[in-house]
Amino acid sequence: MAEKEIRTENPRKTAVKLLCRVEEGNAYSNLVLDEHFKRSRMDARDTAFCTALFYGTLERRLTFDEIIKRYITRPGDKLSLEVRNIIRTAMYQLLYMDSVPDSAAVNEAVKLASKNRNPTVKGFVNGVLRAFIRDEKRLPEGKGTAEELSVKYSCPLPLVNKWLTELGAEKTAQLLADSLGRAPVTIRTNTTRVTPDELAEKLSAEGLTVRRNKYVGEALEISGAAPEKTAAYAEGLFHVQDVSCMLCCKALGAEPGMTVLDMCAAPGGKTFTIAEMMENCGKVLAFDLHKKREGLIASGAERLGLTIISADENDAKTFRDDLPAADRVLCDVPCSGLGVIRRKPEIKYKDLTEFERLPQIQCEILDTSSRYVKPGGVLIYSTCTVSDAENGGVVRKFLEAHPEFETAAFGEGFGRFGGETALTVLPEYFGSDGFFIAKLVRKD
Repeated sequence: MAEKEIRTENPRKTAVKLLCRVEEGNAYSNLVLDEHFKRSRMDARDTAFCTALFYGTLERRLTFDEIIKRYITRPGDKLSLEVRNIIRTAMYQLLYMDSVPDSAAVNEAVKLASKNRNPTVKGFVNGVLRAFIRDEKRLPEGKGTAEELSVKYSCPLPLVNKWLTELGAEKTAQLLADSLGRAPVTIRTNTTRVTPDELAEKLSAEGLTVRRNKYVGEALEISGAAPEKTAAYAEGLFHVQDVSCMLCCKALGAEPGMTVLDMCAAPGGKTFTIAEMMENCGKVLAFDLHKKREGLIASGAERLGLTIISADENDAKTFRDDLPAADRVLCDVPCSGLGVIRRKPEIKYKDLTEFERLPQIQCEILDTSSRYVKPGGVLIYSTCTVSDAENGGVVRKFLEAHPEFETAAFGEGFGRFGGETALTVLPEYFGSDGFFIAKLVRKD
């Protein structure tokens, strides 16, 4: 009986349940979804529908709540999180899922609401959704540029104002537009085992759609199957990695025979790219604060056949005199993650005060990491955020305190940005996640 219930799992009900879990537990969306589907026996079609509904509703949450306000007659009325998510998911279907008839979106939402202990909830949900349809699914409008962007792109006003100040109106609008929708799945060819063309041919033979990335020669964009389920993945022919991370490694410029330290490495994607760029010749020491995450690096390196990688537990804020001086040091620090909102939409709803302590931690890690760099060696500071306090602010403070370092241009591989020494990578530049890279060189 239990098995039958699992097999007939309702994708809409599951999406509502998982959305509540993300909001209640302040959890990462990708982890919540992945954990559920490890146990679920939902078929591929329902899994795809549930995933699209889950992420789409999450990234548009603020907009839907503004719509809901329009139909709550008494200001003091409060909806339970479950009921709110039932309405949100229905609105996402009404607005953005053309394959779902309006009647089905409403009826299915009413069915979910009918399970509620409060008998009035069913009628309320039905009334709100049908009123929204009668109003021709009209979206709310904000007052002024910031509010308009906030409502249109479902981004909290404080974050919109922050980006307007730091990036300007045009770049902010484009960044917000790029934050909606699913990110492409990009993989990095393990060039120690296969060429990009050979890998593309092999993946195509497995039924995947493959496209060469126009910015990074080793990168392929794939669709049609989960990359981890392919034979090519099992054979260690690639690892999943965003283009922004590949560019970060390119800026590092590690070469065969060098000694490289990756100070905040887990789960190891950049470590793997560095070792591949070094043709698996030299030494790459990869560290993480948590012992269990160290294992992710070691297992990934083993799958890829990258024997020059050693993984170890380490607090990047504390200097270790047992570590060797390095030709290259990558300092990819913990950050707010505001550059990966399209992968983890829940990040944008966080209170910005939660990120205020990060620059101090980042400064400490960068300061310690710099002590391992040989004269003439390269130090890369990077984050996956779009926040000046965590990016340019940290680099400026570092350079003021460390006259032995100077900036250096990225060079080949960065297109029109090759002459830059620090770059806030916006999605519009390379079709990548938001990211930040600064290249620093220790003077001889």
